[in-house]
Amino acid sequence: MSNNRISELFNIKYPIVQGGMIWASGHKLATAVSNAGGLGLLGAGSMYPDVLRHHIQQTKAGTDKPYGVNVPLLYSDLEELMEIIIAEQVPIVFTSAGNPKTYTQTLKEAGIKVVHVVSSVKFALKAQEAGVDAVVAEGFEAGGHNGREESTTFTLIPQVAKAIELPLMAAGGIATGRGMLAAMALGADGVQVGSRFVATPEASSHINFKNAIVEAGEGATHLTLKELAPVRLLRNKFWQDVQDLYTKSPTTDDLKSLLGRARAKKGMFEGDMNEGELEIGQISGLIDSIVPAAQVVADMVSEYEQARQALLNMTIDV
Repeated sequence: MSNNRISELFNIKYPIVQGGMIWASGHKLATAVSNAGGLGLLGAGSMYPDVLRHHIQQTKAGTDKPYGVNVPLLYSDLEELMEIIIAEQVPIVFTSAGNPKTYTQTLKEAGIKVVHVVSSVKFALKAQEAGVDAVVAEGFEAGGHNGREESTTFTLIPQVAKAIELPLMAAGGIATGRGMLAAMALGADGVQVGSRFVATPEASSHINFKNAIVEAGEGATHLTLKELAPVRLLRNKFWQDVQDLYTKSPTTDDLKSLLGRARAKKGMFEGDMNEGELEIGQISGLIDSIVPAAQVVADMVSEYEQARQALLNMTIDV
């Protein structure tokens, strides 16, 4: 895909970025996606500093292609994570869940390209002002933690594209080449794909979670816990416990008590499908198989081109 701002910015073959999802995005997945021509990301959100260092080193050993790290800006050991990223000369960092001004200039001074994930035009403009190299605009359809605006990808992308001058990636509800073409028709330069890459052998998520994604149908997910941090979850016993608690007009402390600690790890990494927090996007209803990450990339590129050619053959009488 020539003359593409995302491909040129990251020096990758295809403008496809694998999301840095917690409990899924380790070095095996990041390496596989980068080697397939996309951009693989490590998910630092579920890694202690020493674990992140190990995964960075394993990624560098497994690929000579560009890769990156996704860092949510809300962890207590954030400074140590950033020190490791700079020391290990990670080429690209995606930041999320925080103020992009916090580390953008520090990372750029170290020669690192910086991308920030946003959920609104307002935050896209703040990211541009902070000096990031590109923006990911993530719609309400996405899995995991979401923006409070509940803007869908289809409405968010053209608004952000109109407001900023930076390269733009679309995220949320994208798992196919057709979805990628639609996002780019709306103004995106590339896409960030999360849920589709969870259902791959290389993802570090538990097989129980991967099978649950494959079995999920339309309406299997729900955005909840907005009082804490909005998160899209598969419906299971834990999700039902949350809904039952809402009938009692809970305080935020009540919700925090039910959530407890390591609830996401319990579900996505340890495979507890009843008591675990299962973060995945609405597009899970379209995912019906566990396939290698390289095949995900190849299938997306092939379908994108087929769909693009089909559209070229369509005409509208004027």
